[in-house]
Amino acid sequence: MTRFQRRLLYSSTLIATASGTIYFIMKRFMTPVDTWAVINHPLEPWALKLHVLSAPVMLFAVGLITTQHIWRSMRSRLPTGRGSGMIAAVTFMPLVLSGYLLQTSTSTTALDILSWGHLALGLICAAALPAHRIAVKGRRRKRSGALPVLSLEAHKTKVLDQEQ
Repeated sequence: MTRFQRRLLYSSTLIATASGTIYFIMKRFMTPVDTWAVINHPLEPWALKLHVLSAPVMLFAVGLITTQHIWRSMRSRLPTGRGSGMIAAVTFMPLVLSGYLLQTSTSTTALDILSWGHLALGLICAAALPAHRIAVKGRRRKRSGALPVLSLEAHKTKVLDQEQ
């Protein structure tokens, strides 16, 4: 991953996680001061707006690293950071899907299930990123550009062996 990709992924994930968690707490656990209030806290709509705007940036950041980092790491079978990376990758698609379904669902039961599931998936995915960073810290090759996961020499050997 390049420095730009890493910073975009971490910053968008941090903003989406913080704003989503804050919104969830305001929506579920706070009570409005006024009995006729539609929202529980004056900042509740702003937390939701920040979350809805930061989530597509996070989706874009994951899309940027999918072929160069995620897919190649899965195919290379290198053990470094594999568990935490797989947790983040596997929980991401249901997280995105539940986010879209939350915006379109009208059933209160479905909204309850989706919101708790979305929160759990979001926290798991967000916790997997720093765990992944810790797991690969110090083991990453020091070079500029992308593809820090693969050893290019080992990759060339596999291709040459297949041709012969």
